[in-house]
Amino acid sequence: MLKINGILKNLGYKFLSPNNYARFIGVKFGTNCKFRTKYFGTEPYLIEIGDNVQTAMNVYFINHDGGVGVLRNLYKDLKKIDLIKKIVIGNNVFIGFNVTILLGTKIGDNVIIGAGSVVRGELNSNSVYAGVPAKYICSIDEYKEKNNNFFLNTSSIDSVKKEKILREVFPESSS
Repeated sequence: MLKINGILKNLGYKFLSPNNYARFIGVKFGTNCKFRTKYFGTEPYLIEIGDNVQTAMNVYFINHDGGVGVLRNLYKDLKKIDLIKKIVIGNNVFIGFNVTILLGTKIGDNVIIGAGSVVRGELNSNSVYAGVPAKYICSIDEYKEKNNNFFLNTSSIDSVKKEKILREVFPESSS
């Protein structure tokens, strides 16, 4: 039976959408989530995600610490240990491109995580984090204020109209 489940997971990996794949392997998540990754670690059933969560591509959820292999080799009484922890993500969270979320991480509500970050520990609600390791950058309100002059109303228009607007906003430089 385990072999069949493994085959099904591999098939699912190739043919299911990221959201359907996450559901298939046991990730618990709320409504209006959009995953652009299929890297949910070795214990995906220990990942809990709230509502309105989006990931960019290549986000990695890691809830198993393979480093304990060194301890298994050093200490006879630890030959069969694992180090596994849950990952819990709140509501209304954006996780940027190439982010790695490590075991035991808890992310609050209304959080933005910048591209390439490595996240561990607890991230407070209403905040922006980025870096390796991820550090607090600013509040959501400060992020809004910093970027207010750069916002464009282009998220729900078709790609042709969007390109026209962007070419007007960002004209080619004449060199």
